[in-house]
Amino acid sequence: MEALEQISEFKSSPDLLEKLYQYSIIKEYNAGTVILNENASVRSIPIVVKGTLKVIRTEEDGREILLYYIKSGESCIMSFLGGLHNETSKVKAEVEDDAEILFLPVDKVSLFIKEYPQWLDYIFRLYHKRFEELLEIVNAIAFKKVDERLLTLLYKKQELTGNKTLTITHEQLANELGTARVVVSRLLKQLEEMGKVALGRNKITLM
Repeated sequence: MEALEQISEFKSSPDLLEKLYQYSIIKEYNAGTVILNENASVRSIPIVVKGTLKVIRTEEDGREILLYYIKSGESCIMSFLGGLHNETSKVKAEVEDDAEILFLPVDKVSLFIKEYPQWLDYIFRLYHKRFEELLEIVNAIAFKKVDERLLTLLYKKQELTGNKTLTITHEQLANELGTARVVVSRLLKQLEEMGKVALGRNKITLM
């Protein structure tokens, strides 16, 4: 639980942190587990204690695109909004790295907003961060080539895992970028020829 205890809003209000632990349930998940599907009812808000989640948007034709990652100490602002307005989820949340997650019931989210200004500060800070990340996604799709976006994604995954060797398939990368697997495979081969990556079976090592 140390990750939550280091968050500025929680450090300034030990009572809020105590209530968060009191009302939440904690669960552990393996990588690849989907904890929230699109169009599902939002009954609780996930707060990541350990590990990483990725938030994905899926189109009707089945294509996906990665919106942002949720790291330790963070939550999903889309879940906050869906829960508060009694709406179904607009995104899918999937475990990227083995994770430990607190689930706070939606009714307690509203209660905390009324009782703790630090809780509202926490929500607004997350909202600001996610808004900036979504602007980056829009900018990348509009103005950057797929090879640039691919390399940026690989470096982002390296930053999250702390490991230069990533265990991931070309299909997974294609889904997160919203493009075709053959495109990713071709670009990875080019990056290997340029000496920027080394390719293995379901593994990519950044040089």
